[in-house]
Amino acid sequence: MTYHVKATWDEEAQVWAATSDDVPGLATEADTIEDLLVKLRVMIPDLLAANGVVIAEGQVPFQLVTQGTQRAEFGSRGRRDDAR
Repeated sequence: MTYHVKATWDEEAQVWAATSDDVPGLATEADTIEDLLVKLRVMIPDLLAANGVVIAEGQVPFQLVTQGTQRAEFGSRGRRDDAR
């Protein structure tokens, strides 16, 4: 089974917040997606075990879906004015 985790960017707190309906008790946050992944790789197996989920030795597959607003700049940046 692949466990699904949702990460949402919290603009006010400036962190990624992760929760999951598949992993009871999962609620954590981190400054970057990379840091969040490090935490999730430890927390997910621990929380599943704490909730009595039997896991075969090895890895626990999970899918991280991110949601956040990004902005791309346009205008004078990146414009080529080489036509001379």
